[in-house]
Amino acid sequence: MFPPEDCTFDRFLDGRLTVAQPRQGYRAAMDPVLLAAACGAKPGQSVLELGCGAGVASLCLGWRVKGLMQAGLELQPEYADLARRNAAANGVPLEVFEGDLARMPAALRARNYDHVIANPPYFAASGGTAAADAGRERAQREVTPLSDWVRAGMRRLQPGGWLTLIQNADRLGDLLVALSGQGGAVTVLPIAARQGRAAGRVIVAARKGGKTPLRLLAPFVLHALPAHQGDAEDLTHAAQAVLRCGEILPLTP
Repeated sequence: MFPPEDCTFDRFLDGRLTVAQPRQGYRAAMDPVLLAAACGAKPGQSVLELGCGAGVASLCLGWRVKGLMQAGLELQPEYADLARRNAAANGVPLEVFEGDLARMPAALRARNYDHVIANPPYFAASGGTAAADAGRERAQREVTPLSDWVRAGMRRLQPGGWLTLIQNADRLGDLLVALSGQGGAVTVLPIAARQGRAAGRVIVAARKGGKTPLRLLAPFVLHALPAHQGDAEDLTHAAQAVLRCGEILPLTP
């Protein structure tokens, strides 16, 4: 487990949440905040996060939407412990299970949810340089195929429920193939760092049993200036609303 002295206490949503994260290990940035913003959960609904890490996405969602019944599944026990501690410290109800999504705990297999969200590992199983920290490497390197993340998420959804994922843009084809025959009403939101730049991330939402055609939305642009300028804050107004104020990214009806 991570003792407090081995953690930093990071502010999300402009200080509305304070989240303990390991100094050395996987550390959440803006991606889980964007993921939470893209989930269209309503009060009284249920949400499962696959691979919840320290709980940032679930905490951001629980802060924005009161009255949710939230659960998280995390493979690494030390991160699951952090997620529980962070939820308690921020007053956000979150039940955290430890286990592999390919072999879910029986208690989770017995439940269905209105929404499933996930930020699967971005890097392929082979190639690239491994992270020095084992926990960070495990969180970022794909061991379980992306198609299994999609399948596991769809299995845990109620009929008509929504699966929402954030992933590298170059994995969009893999996501669409994995969703084929499992989810419809697919909506794709590209995330671009700056105007005119290629998208680095995509958020994809799909409905269990959905039949409507795929929608490709205009890119969501994060930064207003044409190039990075030192430590200057240059988020677009739309990005500030999501990342600082916790507003929703309306992907789904």
